[in-house]
Amino acid sequence: MKVTMLGNDTKEEIEKRLQIVASAGNLSRADGTVTQVFESHNNYESNLKLARAVVGYGHKSISEHDYLVFALEDVSVLIEQIIISYRLTSFTIKSRRNVDFRTAGYVIPDFCDKEGNVLPNNQELKEMYMNHVQSLFDKYGEFVDEAIPVEDCRYVLPYCFHSNIIMGCDANELLNMTSDLIYGKASHIPEVKELGEKLASAIREYAPYLVRALDNEKEKTYYEDQYTFLDDTLSKKGQELYGHQKLLDKVNMYDYTPDADNKVLCAILMNRYQITHVEALKKLNALRKEDPEIDHKLMDALIHSKQQRELEQAIFSFEIPIELAVLTHITRHRMHSLLVPDFVPMWDLGTYVMPENLKEHQAEYDKIFADNKALMEYFRSQGVRDEDLVYFYLSGNACNISTTMSARTLEWISRMRCCNKAQTAIRNIANQMVAEASEVAPLIGESLGPTCKVLKYCPEGKDSCKNRGVVIKGKNASEKK
Repeated sequence: MKVTMLGNDTKEEIEKRLQIVASAGNLSRADGTVTQVFESHNNYESNLKLARAVVGYGHKSISEHDYLVFALEDVSVLIEQIIISYRLTSFTIKSRRNVDFRTAGYVIPDFCDKEGNVLPNNQELKEMYMNHVQSLFDKYGEFVDEAIPVEDCRYVLPYCFHSNIIMGCDANELLNMTSDLIYGKASHIPEVKELGEKLASAIREYAPYLVRALDNEKEKTYYEDQYTFLDDTLSKKGQELYGHQKLLDKVNMYDYTPDADNKVLCAILMNRYQITHVEALKKLNALRKEDPEIDHKLMDALIHSKQQRELEQAIFSFEIPIELAVLTHITRHRMHSLLVPDFVPMWDLGTYVMPENLKEHQAEYDKIFADNKALMEYFRSQGVRDEDLVYFYLSGNACNISTTMSARTLEWISRMRCCNKAQTAIRNIANQMVAEASEVAPLIGESLGPTCKVLKYCPEGKDSCKNRGVVIKGKNASEKK
């Protein structure tokens, strides 16, 4: 694993970033304009003292004016999924749809017991593990050589394979992420803690005003598991806890805003004319008597507006069966409340999904997952803790997730994920979400779907699938493709 700061790392740049943060910390109490306050904070030591004090008071928002970008090299895809869940962080990741990963490399952990002691037979276990992982990479390569799309071949890759990431975030989010990686529930996974410690080193060097705040995190009780009483209660009742989940067979919308269409339409009138909801509903019903198409006209106008806050008034909640191979495709969408099961305790590795393009290899595919689960169970019998077994997850293993999102977020997700160019599995999920929402809110459903369907143009340029005869963005509007 290698973590490198990309720019903003010279002495002059560090001091300039600190000057911005210190100015933000003093702005609300200082006389003069912003530029005058900024220019007056030209002493590094004074700025460091001020920024530390303000952050120490709990006003960490001043650090949001400080932005850092890192290169994360050869971290596992497990790490990728953990960090990409941070909502205020930006990521660019090497694509498993476009790149052959057979030589990507992978993480080789030390195998320890539950107390963190390296097992006496660690070296023997490592050799078994490496032989097993290499066999999975070899099988992946065989599938690729058969011209099976790499996005489907990756389902047999273990969750230890290397990912490479450009990550950018403000210093406040960096502090939040780093403290979680060092002290949080995933910190017992050595690779997670290693990344946290490397980011902590970066904070000490490039954002020193946050060091004290980071060190204080180790005393916080909110990193402790607050739900052990629940496990104890259920265990006493003889109920199974972990590793026995049943995978849903489809997307299920389990909650939504009642009368969502009317709520959005009324929101348009309420916002535009500053009237109450009751008044907006009366006005809407009056408009309907004059124009039976008014609902569709209002929705069409909203769809073609940039600010679509009215769509945020309608909420939908989904539970979704999803494989690890495509989990990041939904995690990366920021503006929804996503719940993904922790990787420890281990899930049932017998729960997995098979891509359509591998159906001809079903017996072989099933054996890969059965053998992988059996080897994991052998390692567990040798006393290996779950935190080291996590690399036995295969990308085809699946879990149930849940999320709540506004109609606006669902609209954005559907633009990208219902597109014919989207990965097959996430497109199927997005289409199901759209269908479920459209059933209870058909007018909102008019705003959902790929760009070509809703807006009648394609933003993919030369990479367009030429679907539906829509206008290709960048061409003259009169030219149809």
